[in-house]
Amino acid sequence: MQDRYGSDALASTTHRRPAARPQPAEPGLVVEEVQTGWVGAVVRVEKSGGIHLVVLEDRHGRTRSFPLGPGFWVDGAAVVLTPPVTSRAPQPPTRTASGSVAVHGQRARVARGSRIWVEGKHDAELVEKVWGDDLRVEGVVVELLDGVDNLAAALRDFAPTADRRVGVLVDHLVPGSKERRIADEALRGAPAGTVLVLGHPYVDVWQAVRAARLGLAEWPVVERGVEWKRGILRSLGWPAETQEDVARAWQRILRSVRDYRDLDPALLGRVEELIDFVTG
Repeated sequence: MQDRYGSDALASTTHRRPAARPQPAEPGLVVEEVQTGWVGAVVRVEKSGGIHLVVLEDRHGRTRSFPLGPGFWVDGAAVVLTPPVTSRAPQPPTRTASGSVAVHGQRARVARGSRIWVEGKHDAELVEKVWGDDLRVEGVVVELLDGVDNLAAALRDFAPTADRRVGVLVDHLVPGSKERRIADEALRGAPAGTVLVLGHPYVDVWQAVRAARLGLAEWPVVERGVEWKRGILRSLGWPAETQEDVARAWQRILRSVRDYRDLDPALLGRVEELIDFVTG
């Protein structure tokens, strides 16, 4: 006799877990390793001892390596991590990280006499990451000032002219600040129209990176009298005891910057204005 109600529903295979899907281990992808519960973003895929490993960085900056393959979750779904996809014929980008039209096949221009000065290494690395392609096309060199306190002496040594201009990017350049006073005094000793000093309102260029890129609603506030960078790191729960801790933290912040959209407009406009000044 035909079973009008079909087979036993509890004996069916409809309750099997779905098969894990392949997932390329692209940098920045957040995954969970099932056995250990380790959650982190993909930093890179590397080969060691004949096997491919994926390196995951957790929210505290710690890294751990796992073999590529099954045993991972992404957004609650099982995945099999595979090597990242690489195109055999990569297409050159049409835009630079600053948003300018990309120029391909052109050699870097011979350096101009004009310069852009920034206060420190972190400023220079951020400018290079976002505007580096544009600066090479324009032949503009970025140099370290090693602190705004040295601005007046540096300008006297450089002796700017109409053909050898200097654009200066300064941290915390706000009315009434020490930086504003030093900049004004230095400008009085330079020929008119040869030096442009611009800045952003932040204590440090770190804050010019959008807080959302680090998973924050906003940058923490550091109390007066506390060294700003170490205060920030302690607020974030990152190692903050040594200069090496600070350096590693900055590299982590810098890696989070993909292009100009990850920076605050207060920095974007000032750098663009300085480039126009020294190339005009």
